[in-house]
Amino acid sequence: QVQLVESGGGLVQAGGSLRLSCTASGRTFSMYATGWFRQAPGKEREIVAAISWSGTSTYYADSVKGRFTISRDNAKNTVYLQMNSLKSEDTALYYCAARYGSTWHQRATGYDYWGQGTQVTVSS
Repeated sequence: QVQLVESGGGLVQAGGSLRLSCTASGRTFSMYATGWFRQAPGKEREIVAAISWSGTSTYYADSVKGRFTISRDNAKNTVYLQMNSLKSEDTALYYCAARYGSTWHQRATGYDYWGQGTQVTVSS
């Protein structure tokens, strides 16, 4: 079992930045690929970014490329999502998810463990 806890969400003005953190406990986090997803009211959950267990392979949704950066520190059991140039359309509940294995997955169904989410609200 892996327990995931997200933090770092909040209210920010358009153009601002936030850094989300996802801290894991329970198992060796370095053996899990990790993804960040988001869900806005009335919309489906969508992938934002993902990272392999080593950190050498990453994926970004087209909507966040060039603005968001995913990274991980396995010594701290933590994955980060640096979000810059935030837009109102980035407003959503952001979730961290983990799957056992080296490679990330684009679909939510590919992940076994989920955090409770952290709210990001971008005001225009």
